[in-house]
Amino acid sequence: MDKPLTAPAAHGRRADRRAFVARLLAGVPDALVVAGLGSASYDVFAAGDRDRNYYLWGAMGGCVPLALGLALARRGESVVAITGDGEQLMGIGSLATVGAKQPRNLTIVVLDNAHFGETGMQRSHSGLGTDLAAVARGFGIADAFAADGLDACDDIARRIRARQGVAFAQVLIEADEPPRALPPRDGPFIKNRFRAALGLQPI
Repeated sequence: MDKPLTAPAAHGRRADRRAFVARLLAGVPDALVVAGLGSASYDVFAAGDRDRNYYLWGAMGGCVPLALGLALARRGESVVAITGDGEQLMGIGSLATVGAKQPRNLTIVVLDNAHFGETGMQRSHSGLGTDLAAVARGFGIADAFAADGLDACDDIARRIRARQGVAFAQVLIEADEPPRALPPRDGPFIKNRFRAALGLQPI
């Protein structure tokens, strides 16, 4: 297992979200990616639309549960959940199941700007003292860490490709709102395109 990355308190850097996601996904072109609602989906889409991207539009808290099920069903492939701190807080209990199941091919990337970006940029709990990486470790995800700066992309990408254990990366990002890059809004289309990419029939 890789050595945990440097804690953010040591540097205090916050990454540009779009640059971070683009660099990370460039390093894992074959990964199955589940993007959480709102800005996480916009970031993933802006990095380049792919058939192996699954965008969530309104299922707040659903990103990690969906990625977990996918990781358990497709153990030979790398699965990445990319979500925000607000959505992860909504679905915090899903980390307990991840900790119990320990899918070696799942990496959870939480883009943490310490704000609820979709409802007016109110401060979120991660900006009020909640340590999401510590919470993840408490749920049994030993490789849970905070990351700051674009250089962390390469370490996270190595974890994704290696599939040596479940990982949780709390990525500190700037609290900004880049222009929205909207992925397809047709849920059945997204689902069936994703299934086709996995060699499955549409439903």
